[in-house]
Amino acid sequence: MKDIINVGIEAAREAGIFLADNFGKISRIESKGDRNLVTNLDRQAEKIIVDKIKSRFPGHGIIAEESGEQNPGNDYVWIIDPLDGTHNYIRNIKLFAVSIGIVHKQEFVGGIIYAPEGEELYVAEKGSGSYKNNVRLSVSSKRDLKDCSLCFDSSIRNSADTMLAVLKDVASYAFNIRMFGSSAITLSYIAEGNIDGTIEFFDKPWDFAAGVCIVEEAGGKLSTLEGRPISPDTTGYIASNGLIHDKLKNTVVSYLGKRKTD
Repeated sequence: MKDIINVGIEAAREAGIFLADNFGKISRIESKGDRNLVTNLDRQAEKIIVDKIKSRFPGHGIIAEESGEQNPGNDYVWIIDPLDGTHNYIRNIKLFAVSIGIVHKQEFVGGIIYAPEGEELYVAEKGSGSYKNNVRLSVSSKRDLKDCSLCFDSSIRNSADTMLAVLKDVASYAFNIRMFGSSAITLSYIAEGNIDGTIEFFDKPWDFAAGVCIVEEAGGKLSTLEGRPISPDTTGYIASNGLIHDKLKNTVVSYLGKRKTD
């Protein structure tokens, strides 16, 4: 497993340096749907990662945001977001990261998140702890929600009635709410203890796969919106320091029956 983690670190660093070197130099932006954009640099960064993985582990499966699936039935599957925070990157906001999750037989066993602008490398292997630049991480110890800083899904347009109702409820008891526009950054901050929890309604596996081990190995918790165990097929989730998880889950569940999507 150490060899696998090390290849993931190499791939994340290489892709991250490429993105940092090309910050502000986007030559092409394409639409993938309603306000969902991809740049030429997303695709190039993804190729760097995929080529690195395939050169070392040619039989491993890959699920990548931009290029799709390759051999997804393998015991080992890499779940890749080459540029988490694309919209930030397009607008020259330096909140973005490379996100690489590693799954073995449907279990999250490793995660690498690299935020190149701050040279922040978050790494976790199941059972071995969570680290930022080789310093061990621990989630916050806050359990009173009035003291908690939370994050929230920014794609409110996708289910405005339900999401605004949940946001209003959460905002009534939390200290404050943030929207960073990057799930990788948010999950890293939860593992580091800077943020206490987040609610994401529409995130896909490539958005959160790297963060699962990083948060859990730091003492935190992730679940589906309904509180079930998270899996590589999950869409939407709750992540927290664990101490406030049930309160967030209960708030979300109370509104899920009203959830509507376009």
